[in-house]
Amino acid sequence: MNKQTVPVWVRDEIDSPCVQLCVIHPKVGICAGCYRTLDEIAEWSLMTPEARRSVMAVLPDRAGLLKKRRGGRAARLNDL
Repeated sequence: MNKQTVPVWVRDEIDSPCVQLCVIHPKVGICAGCYRTLDEIAEWSLMTPEARRSVMAVLPDRAGLLKKRRGGRAARLNDL
């Protein structure tokens, strides 16, 4: 018996950059996980492929907008 392979349905879309670490930085206004703005996150499913590519292109530059945590009490004391 010859078994045909049925292709799995695949969407021709740019995947979301979400890494399930959804925390919006209160001052910078971007997600700490994927670096998108709230508007970009909300509109992602409605965006054209070109709009998604545009967002994806700027995400690496946004990573530098968030300061790295230096850790705990010692870091807070250094800020005084």
